Amino acid sequence: MDELKVFSGNANRPLAEKICQYLGIPLGEASVGRFSDGEITVEISENVRGKDVYVIQPTCPPVNEYLMELLVMMDALKRASAGCITAVLPYYGYARQDRKTAPRMPITAKLVADLITVAGAQRLLTIDLHAGQIQGFFNIPVDHLFATPVMLDYLRQKFGPEPTIVSPDTGGVERARAFAKRLNTTMAIIDKRREGAAIKAMTLIGNVWGKEAIILDDMVNTAGTLVSAAEILMRHGARLVHAAVTHPVLAQNAVANIQGSLLQGLVVTDTIPLSAEAQTCDKIKVLSVAALLGEAIKRIHHQDSVSALFV
Repeated sequence: MDELKVFSGNANRPLAEKICQYLGIPLGEASVGRFSDGEITVEISENVRGKDVYVIQPTCPPVNEYLMELLVMMDALKRASAGCITAVLPYYGYARQDRKTAPRMPITAKLVADLITVAGAQRLLTIDLHAGQIQGFFNIPVDHLFATPVMLDYLRQKFGPEPTIVSPDTGGVERARAFAKRLNTTMAIIDKRREGAAIKAMTLIGNVWGKEAIILDDMVNTAGTLVSAAEILMRHGARLVHAAVTHPVLAQNAVANIQGSLLQGLVVTDTIPLSAEAQTCDKIKVLSVAALLGEAIKRIHHQDSVSALFV
């Protein structure tokens, strides 16, 4: 483990510190600051020559600031002759722009992949990508983890027999099916139709009458989808509605929307740090992915199987 170094930008230092505690190593010494005009400056304060280096930096809001911090830090490590640089993005920003949805639109998820690679990353480690095909945007190895083990342990302890797992849109069916299979329970799907950014209509496919329903998703942004999904599930006879989401982006009025909704509770992970407002919301429960990421880093460092974590 002497050859292993872990560094962090300013996006989620508490998570980086927890990962280092799991690994039994100190967090690498680095200064990530700003010049008077806002330019990012990085100084690595210890020797990384030939080391196996991991940079932990979710590209959460403010996305552009934290993305640039990641790129500048990796460039500094590359120029300091680090042996191998792994970009650890617990949350991959711009992931929703993974295809052209209209003429003359960018594929920004691919652009970000190119930037990360050019900056010096030789491997990517991430959790619950919004679209699995983003792995193919990289010409370097990608280890795509799932928060499934962390979430499943909590759901098994928290909920009674046979809750119904609900996918809030057709894109999340595969994720919901995997959870339902492991919990040996049923699932339902909400067919969501949008008009621009607004949700126009929702139709429930499946039976939730008298059941506890758990809405499963990869991220919660404004919470509009979760709030609307909870309403339609209650109208169709669900006894209680909960939600389990990996990435708590929680932009705009999301916390107020959740607090005033029919949701009994929202389980999230610490891939993104909660805002001060979100920390005071009694409906939000945070689970840590530090052990999951720490074990993955250890296995990558020792060239062991990462997929074995999900068997």
